[in-house]
Amino acid sequence: MDSLETELERARALDESELADAIETIGFECTRCGACCKAESACGEGGESDGDESGEQSNSAETDAEPHTATVFPDEIRQLQATGEYDFRDVARPMPYGLADGPDGPEGETFEWALQTDDCGDCTFYAEGDDGTGACTVHGDRPLICRTYPFSVALGGTSQPMGDAVDEAGMVRAHECEGLGRDISRADAEELAAALKERAVRELTEAIGVRDNYRPVDQSAGQVVVHDSEGAKRPDGSPYE
Repeated sequence: MDSLETELERARALDESELADAIETIGFECTRCGACCKAESACGEGGESDGDESGEQSNSAETDAEPHTATVFPDEIRQLQATGEYDFRDVARPMPYGLADGPDGPEGETFEWALQTDDCGDCTFYAEGDDGTGACTVHGDRPLICRTYPFSVALGGTSQPMGDAVDEAGMVRAHECEGLGRDISRADAEELAAALKERAVRELTEAIGVRDNYRPVDQSAGQVVVHDSEGAKRPDGSPYE
C-alpha cells in the first residue's frame, strides 16, 4: 500500500462525477431491510444476548452473534450526542478488534470507535416498525459509513464493509446488500458520490491523525484504551492520562 499521505491525495482527487457514474452502473435503492444496522444473528423477540456492564458485546457461542460494527469518527460521536443529549457511551464503544477477553472483561488497545449496540448486537439507533421496516432514529445525523453503505472506494487505508465486494465499477466497490442492482436517480447517485468521497478523505485524515498522535500508554490489566486522532481515550471518551 502507498503511504497514507499518498492515498489521501488520491482521495482528494477523486472525481465525484465518475463516482456517480459508477454508482449508477451498479445501481442501488435502500429497501429499509435493516440488514446493515443489525447483528449477524437471530436475536428472538424479547431475547437478550450476553453483554457486560461496559457495553461490550459478547461473541460467545451461546449468542452466535456478530455485533454490528460501524466506524464512527470522534466529531460524529459528539454530533450524535447532541441529538438527544446522550452520554458518550450511549453513542459509541471501543471497536472490539484488537481487544482481548480478560478476567474482568475486554482489555487492550484499539484504534477506532464503533457505534454502540443493544443487547442483541444491533445498532442502538436502529428501530423496526410493526411491519418489519427498518429505520434510523438519527437519520439526519447518521455517520458517513452509514450514509455510504453498501459502497466503498478502492483506496488503501479506507474502511471496507465486512465481506468481499460483490460488484465494482471504476473506483467504486459494492458490498452485500439486497438493494444493489436497482435503478438510482442521477441526483441520488451524485449525493452518494459526494458522501463517498468525503468519507474516504475523512478516513485517511483520521488514520494519519491516529498515527501521528499515537503514544504508548501504561495500561493496567483490565483497561481498554482507544487511540483516535485526538489521542488516547478511555471507553467513556475521556482522555487517557
